[in-house]
Amino acid sequence: MTVSASVGESAGPAASGEPLLKLRGISKHFGAVQALYQVDLDLPAATVTALCGDNGAGKSCLTKTIAGIYQADEGEIFFEGSQVHIRSPKDSAALGIETVYQDLALADNLDIVQNMFLGRERKGRFFLDEDDMETAAAETLAGLRVTTVRSIRQPVATLSGGQRQAVAVAKAVMWNSKLVLLDEPTAALGVAQTQMVLELIRRLKDHGLAVMVISHNLNDVFEVADRIAVLRLGRMVAQDNISAFDRETVVDYMTSGGSNRGVPAVATQAAL
Repeated sequence: MTVSASVGESAGPAASGEPLLKLRGISKHFGAVQALYQVDLDLPAATVTALCGDNGAGKSCLTKTIAGIYQADEGEIFFEGSQVHIRSPKDSAALGIETVYQDLALADNLDIVQNMFLGRERKGRFFLDEDDMETAAAETLAGLRVTTVRSIRQPVATLSGGQRQAVAVAKAVMWNSKLVLLDEPTAALGVAQTQMVLELIRRLKDHGLAVMVISHNLNDVFEVADRIAVLRLGRMVAQDNISAFDRETVVDYMTSGGSNRGVPAVATQAAL
């Protein structure tokens, strides 16, 4: 795969107005436990979609299905208008889908550059091309306007929570990414660090990437999201532009699968 040194170029919208990623009828079970039931989801380019739901709603399962960790038992996945089969994380990455999990998967004992290229190191004739990797890492961080780190050679263990999240996101967008999945990106962060991460998410959208954010924090959702999709007990119970919701409506859908405060125009599935 060709590596992009910066995020200056827009990924652009999917052809013919299609969502960048489109899921239709996705189901997944683990033995007798049905985790996802006929889930539909649209993730447009240059758009932040918040995936909301209570614990056990199926958010992590759906995310891991998109990321290739799980394979759907039923349903279809379309990327840039074409049907695709995601059977592994390698397949997902090859499409331009990168996932930043809540634990960030960073190595504390390595510096920022080493973390951003971990497992994808660039090689010179005999040794690693440290200068090239350092330049690419610096350009990517600059493209995202991450300016709070003292040095790109400082160990990740010395970074704050917000800085660590920024490094994890920068690592994700280096590899020709078109869609970034973020799992609880502001969990356990302070107010200032949360604002830093939310601004980073806006920059991803501005660069044309599709972003899906899993979050329990509705304040963050309404600050940064363009669209909301709500899962309840494995079913997609509502999905629409953020203007169709308020906080109380989202809570209604999360807890009961419906709301009498107004129904979003694109309610994809009935409640249980």
